[in-house]
Amino acid sequence: MRAFDFDNTIYDGESVFDFYLFSIRYNPRVARYIPIVFYNLIKYKLGKTTMEDLEQAVKKYAYDYIHSFNNKDEMIRVFWDKHIDRIKPWYHPQEDDIIITASLNLIMDELCKRLGVKHCICSIVNPETLEVEYLNFRDNKPKTFFEQFGNAVIDEFYTDNMVDKPMIDVAKAAYFVKGNKIKKLK
Repeated sequence: MRAFDFDNTIYDGESVFDFYLFSIRYNPRVARYIPIVFYNLIKYKLGKTTMEDLEQAVKKYAYDYIHSFNNKDEMIRVFWDKHIDRIKPWYHPQEDDIIITASLNLIMDELCKRLGVKHCICSIVNPETLEVEYLNFRDNKPKTFFEQFGNAVIDEFYTDNMVDKPMIDVAKAAYFVKGNKIKKLK
């Protein structure tokens, strides 16, 4: 079984940030969230935020942001129509691949359908209430993996960031991805 972080690992960039910038076309008023998104994205990438702080920030703004769009499903489809080419050329999905990401299910569900990836552990926005229910970040990644897959073995784990050390620790082999270069960590 192979497991992959998503952003900057198999996707060239930060999908949530790219989606956010893309969504401004559908509702320019959401541009007011740019400083908040950027600030929290930097803290996340640097590993300088606690789960509690990140959850509070996301929950505080995500509901209003998501509610500001009339046709979210169409917007997500168009986003992936325009961004599917950001999947790095070295990634070729296999039947038992798992994507383990902090990105939101609202974005990831459509992509996984297109790639044929059956297993994705991601942050969850309730599709009916549009409230953030779960953030898949740091220690939550292996915790949720083992809750969903029992004692399954991760043969290979790929990431771009050492904030994923909890996943690196549980994998038999781990790889660091920078651009299209892959370096074995263990």
